[in-house]
Amino acid sequence: MPFFSSRKPEEHVVEEPAPPPEKKHHGLFGSRHRTPSPPTTTTNRTTSASSRTSGGSEPSRHRSVLSRFAHGRNEADMDPSIQAARERVMNAERAEAEADQALAAARLRVQEARDEVRRLELEAEEEARRAKIKQYQAREVSKRGKQLGRHDV
Repeated sequence: MPFFSSRKPEEHVVEEPAPPPEKKHHGLFGSRHRTPSPPTTTTNRTTSASSRTSGGSEPSRHRSVLSRFAHGRNEADMDPSIQAARERVMNAERAEAEADQALAAARLRVQEARDEVRRLELEAEEEARRAKIKQYQAREVSKRGKQLGRHDV
């Protein structure tokens, strides 16, 4: 927003709704039960947020990345080599997601193993500390025991 501009009240203009869309066949990722988007409203200066984000008559959040490049054509109209390439890309994306999950699981197991090793080391240190105390106390008792026996019989 500019600092030194005059701001006039914006007039809202409602566009007339488009005729109902033709029945379309949707691909693998398209929804069969799609409701038409609400009519977009625009102002005389800028477009509203709903018309900027909608991407036309179909909300962009319901379309997959690969279906955006089809430009409204059915998958049957696409070249077989393009379909095969799309399948390979989707398989690669799926494999990559699975690899990410496996990596996260492996990192979690490594962290758990390190935590277990740390716990065992602390436990061993505590046992060693207790053993030193016990050894010191045993030495003190032994010294006192050596003083006994003045009255040998």
